[in-house]
Order: sequence, then structure tokens, then C-alpha cells
Amino acid sequence: MAPTIWGLNLGEMKWGKFKSSYMFGNKDYHLRRTKFIVYQLALIFTVVSESLGTSALSNYVDEQKLVQKLNPSAYNYNNDYVGAASFNIFAGVFTAFIFGAAFFFDLFWPMRHEDRGIRIAWKGCGVASVVFVLASALELTIITARNSGYVDGVSPSEAEELLRQYKKYSITPLRYKDNGRALAAVVFVWLGFVFTFASCVILFYSIDNAEKGPGPLTAHARAAEMAQTDPHRDPEAAYAMDESEDSAEKAHNTAPEGAAADMPREPTPAATN
Repeated sequence: MAPTIWGLNLGEMKWGKFKSSYMFGNKDYHLRRTKFIVYQLALIFTVVSESLGTSALSNYVDEQKLVQKLNPSAYNYNNDYVGAASFNIFAGVFTAFIFGAAFFFDLFWPMRHEDRGIRIAWKGCGVASVVFVLASALELTIITARNSGYVDGVSPSEAEELLRQYKKYSITPLRYKDNGRALAAVVFVWLGFVFTFASCVILFYSIDNAEKGPGPLTAHARAAEMAQTDPHRDPEAAYAMDESEDSAEKAHNTAPEGAAADMPREPTPAATN
């Protein structure tokens, strides 16, 4: 028997669940395909941005070290971009960790039950991801568009000569907006922010549906489950009844305070055999 950790059966972790027919063809779970697509886009764009920024960062750091090695009295300043790119790495890793975890949990354990504290933690981490990626996008955009590095301590001609000694001089310009990888990192981090924000909204909606709504199953899946429990029940009638209950529940939850308790509920018609 597979071990169980934190109430999660590790036996559910199967390679077969990565098949597209299970990931995207399965219509039994609420917002399943939407979550998988949007979560993955958030991960892809933020990780691509951090990778491009890391490449540019690495080149600037290597160039700085070489200049100081060739002439200890010279200092190549590019710390503003190094700091912005470093924070972009953190934002990308954090987002990938949160929504990557959400992706795998929904893939392997879509019917899991989570305590209130866990649900609050999911929501808090989702909001933190949006804040971090937005802050990174703004910082990276401003520094790339407005700032540039410089060499201090030597004459401009000697500084140019020192910079040309770097083997990647042609792709590591002092003006950051002339760096193709730095510009690409800005474009991808904004795309990452759009899908990180969308992922956070979907995460909130999914948690609220499981907590206050009918649960992780879609109406069709719940009707099929009821039909299996009672073979004599008409699936169409079961589906209609399920939809009626969902509508009544939503109306009850959205009613003004003080009126929700008094709002009458229409009786649900019994299913016919």
C-alpha cells in the first residue's frame, strides 16, 4: 500500500496522469483545463524572463570582474541591473514554486480536502506572487529603459579599451536598453505578470468553489456519480436537480446580509424513474 503524507495518498502520483487525455480531456473537475493552461503559462513566461535576465546579469558580472582584474583602479558599475535581475529571479522562482505546486496538487489529488489554514495559505501565496512579479516587472522595466552602466576611475578612452577586452563585449552594452536579452526579459516578465494575476484569480475562484460551492466536481460529474449510486435514477433529472441546487446555493450566498437567512428556497423536484 502506498504511503499517505498529510492525508495525500502518494499512490496517486502516476506518470499516466500527465497524458493530455487525462490533463485536458478530463471534464470531471471544476476549471481543470483552465487552471492547467493558465498556471503553465504563468510559469513559462516568468521562468523565461528570469532565464534571460540571468544570462544578461551573468555577462555584466563577468565584465565587471574582468575590468577590475585588468585595472584595479577602474570600476565598472552595473549593480543596478544586477540587483533588478536578481529580484526577477526570486519572483520567477517563487511564482513557479506556488503555481507549480498548485498544478501538481490539482493533477494528482483533485478531490483532496484542505483545512481553512491551508486555503488561506494558498490565497496568501497567490497574492504574494502577483505582488512580487509586478514589483519585478516595474523595477526591471524602469532600470532597463532609463539606466546604463559606466566605468569610473579611468579616462573614457581607457574605459572603452578595457571593456573591449571582454569576449562578450558586443552583446553586453553599457546602455541596458541596447541589450537584447535585457529587453526580452522585460517583455516576458510583463507577460508573466498577466498570467500570474489570472492564475491568482482562478486560484481564489477554485478554492471558494470547493469551500462554499458544490465542490471540485462539475455538475455533469456529480450527476454521473449520483446515477451510479442509484442506477434507477435518470441522469438528466439528476443533472437538472444538481443545477437547481447550485443556483439556489449561489443565490443564498449572494443575498444581502440579514436576508439570506429568511430567503425561501424552492423545493427541488424529485427525479423520476
